[in-house]
Amino acid sequence: MKPPAGVGLGWRRQLAHYLDEAEGVDFVEVLAEHLDPKGALPEPLKRLKERGVPVVLHGVSLGLGSAEPPERKRLDMLARLAERLGAVCVSEHLAFVRAGGVESGHLLPLPRTGEMWEVLAENVRQAEAALPVPLALENVASLFEWPGEGMTEARWLAGVLERTGVGVLLDVANLYANALNHGTDAEAVLEAVPRERLAYVHVAGGVKRGGLYHDTHAHGVPEGPRVLLEKLVERVGPVPALLEWDDHFPPPEVLGAELEAMRAAQARGLARWKGGGA
Repeated sequence: MKPPAGVGLGWRRQLAHYLDEAEGVDFVEVLAEHLDPKGALPEPLKRLKERGVPVVLHGVSLGLGSAEPPERKRLDMLARLAERLGAVCVSEHLAFVRAGGVESGHLLPLPRTGEMWEVLAENVRQAEAALPVPLALENVASLFEWPGEGMTEARWLAGVLERTGVGVLLDVANLYANALNHGTDAEAVLEAVPRERLAYVHVAGGVKRGGLYHDTHAHGVPEGPRVLLEKLVERVGPVPALLEWDDHFPPPEVLGAELEAMRAAQARGLARWKGGGA
């Protein structure tokens, strides 16, 4: 299967008809937890696979930042689904989701410490050994930070890359949320990721409530994430970018406009990319 390129859209059952009909959607991302690893694939997904549309398998429950090693049954599930989908890679999160058998129900941020680097590196090693395709990890948005954070998000991510061979799913919407909520230097995070480690990019919408920006995946994309996408392309050249939309699904013309706005941001960045030979 060819690697992702261009502009993609997260596959959801509510968007299956749109993806059947839409032109110019270059790849899709499928949520692992929405599929039965032993049952038949949904027919719309089979059609996309038959058309040769690249597929990324995206997980939310592995919990690679947990003190416990990743559960074998979860890794086996991801491996089986990746093979059945012909996925080009598996993506997960730089987060923990459970401790002592208790599920948080959220992607919780990791403490940015050296000890956490070592825990994460060992868990990533085990996950990569179990998966049939490359692994990419996503930066998360959070409404809080751990007390006494000793390093920036950019330095933290750079340390993850130094200690593992993992790829990066860079979520510019999450960077935008953290910049608003915590003062994160989003552009420094963009600069921390070498092009050869960048698997693809997430773009999504959100809304501001009670003084905090919430990354909802259910509202239109504000200009901020598109600006970050543009700056990333200006720095490293062409990158595949995918729109996430998980609830309150809009009409086709709104989805189409969001995808076109992402293409326009990519094109503006590419026009200024020094590696383009212009």
